Amino acid sequence: MIELILGLDEAGKGPVIGPMVLCGCLIEKKDEIQLRRLGVKDSKLVTPKRREFLEIEIKKIIKNYELVVCESNEIDESSFAGIKLTEFEAERFARIINNLNDGKERIKVIIDCPSIGISSWTDLLKPKIKNLSNLELVIEHKADQNYLAVSAASILAKCERERAMDKLKEEYGTEIGSGYCADPATIRFLEKFANKHKDKGIFRKCWSTWKNASEKLNQVQLNF
Repeated sequence: MIELILGLDEAGKGPVIGPMVLCGCLIEKKDEIQLRRLGVKDSKLVTPKRREFLEIEIKKIIKNYELVVCESNEIDESSFAGIKLTEFEAERFARIINNLNDGKERIKVIIDCPSIGISSWTDLLKPKIKNLSNLELVIEHKADQNYLAVSAASILAKCERERAMDKLKEEYGTEIGSGYCADPATIRFLEKFANKHKDKGIFRKCWSTWKNASEKLNQVQLNF
């Protein structure tokens, strides 16, 4: 019997600029050895150049994959409607599982849990999955470091997000930075353009980082 593993992870959960990308990688267990030989690991432990190489090679090995790109304005709309990010992610992870699960074969589904509470997040996820009968759910913290299928999903998600950021840099300039709140370049960009570009859909306006930058700009304008 073919043993299938579906690894799921995301990239870009925390940034104030740019999308969050979720990915599911469906592999045959026997192909784990190829991923291991390639040096597949959590995307945060791989250089950008190496990630690009691994993305190409991973796609040659895996049985199937799916990406879900969640733009900043989509995250905002959900947040303003009172939906927590953990529930937002649960719905989209379930969407990937539903699309990759044909219900005919047993699949071990492994997810890098996006919430502190594994049990409570699992309870959010399960009702959103259409067919659980052939699935074994494994939801853990640090799954992207401990399971090759999840590491592969991490790399594919990260590469897709980086391409999205490259497009934003072409439009808004490289000073936009990485989009992460800890990036000084990104913060400087916010301090200049939080209000000017607020309707372009690139900022997560539900984040306090954007709100603070916007309020500072408004205060400066009032003082003139």
